Parts: sequence; C-alpha cells; structure tokens
Amino acid sequence: MKYTQLSIPEVVLITPQVFGDHRGFFMETFRDDEFKENVAHATFVQDNHSKSTQNILRGLHYQIKHPQGKLVRVISGEVFDVAVDIRKSSPFFGRWSGATLSAENKNMLWIPPGFAHGFYVLSNEAEFTYKCTDYYAPEHERSIRWDDPSIAIDWPIIHGTVPILSQKDKEGSTFGDAEVFS
Repeated sequence: MKYTQLSIPEVVLITPQVFGDHRGFFMETFRDDEFKENVAHATFVQDNHSKSTQNILRGLHYQIKHPQGKLVRVISGEVFDVAVDIRKSSPFFGRWSGATLSAENKNMLWIPPGFAHGFYVLSNEAEFTYKCTDYYAPEHERSIRWDDPSIAIDWPIIHGTVPILSQKDKEGSTFGDAEVFS
C-alpha cells in the first residue's frame, strides 16, 4: 500500500496495490502491522456500512467523548470525503483536508480522533464502509454545519443543487459555537 499525508499530515490517503486480470481483482484493504507502522497506532472495534444517493451530504460529525478514528472507503460509487481538525492544540485547528474516494480508485482515508468527518455523494449512489477506533456513542455525537464559512470547505456540489441533509445536519453548530477538543 502507498501512504500519502494530505495537507493535514495526520490525515492519510491510502492507495492499495490492486492485482487484477480477466477474472477480476484482489487487494488487501487492511493490515494491522502496516497500518501501525505507516499511519497510526490504532485498534479498531466497530465496522459500519452506509448507502446514500447522489447529492446527499453527511456530516460534519464527531463524538466529543469517545472520539473515533475512522478508516473509510467506498465500495460502490464515488464520494468527496472531508476531515476537519477540531483540536485547539493543533497547528491545523479549523482546517480541512479532503479526497475523492471511489470504487474505481479504491483509495481509503484515515481520519484521526479529534476530527470532524463528512462526505458528499457524487455518483448516482454510493456505499461507504468504515472502521472505527471507538464505539458509537449517540449521546456524545455532535455536528458542525457543512457550509460553515470559517472552515470554507470546497465541496464539489453538483451545479444548481442544494445538498440533501439529515435534520441533525441541518441543525449543526457553527464552527465558532461547536464543542471542540483541547
């Protein structure tokens, strides 16, 4: 696998080696020893899988207690995936990194604990899977507005549309009002 640090060095794009022929392909999607050597000393405790249709935007989500690191990938379709550093002690506080993940490019993205996470569906539909370093704790889940001008994420929104949001995401906090990590 190839490991590429993005504009926030702790956010890592992982490109697997894919072996393909007329029968299909094979690739490793996770190796604990390589991950710990090249990305982070993390232990995963939960795997999740979601399906969304085009123009759905999920996020920016995080857990203020029991923060989750996430290793994300797309197994069908294409999304634009974003991590926002919400650690006050970080030199990258309030900055974002993003990457296009798709079934075709097979890339994965590591979002460390202490980051808000979101994605926008570019294809007709997308299936999104991710490994988490801590369990889902809904009472500690928070949401920051996807369009907060102080973060200024350059979302590749489909021209002439408004993203489809959950009620939770419509009611997300501004970055200035959000609970963040010290």
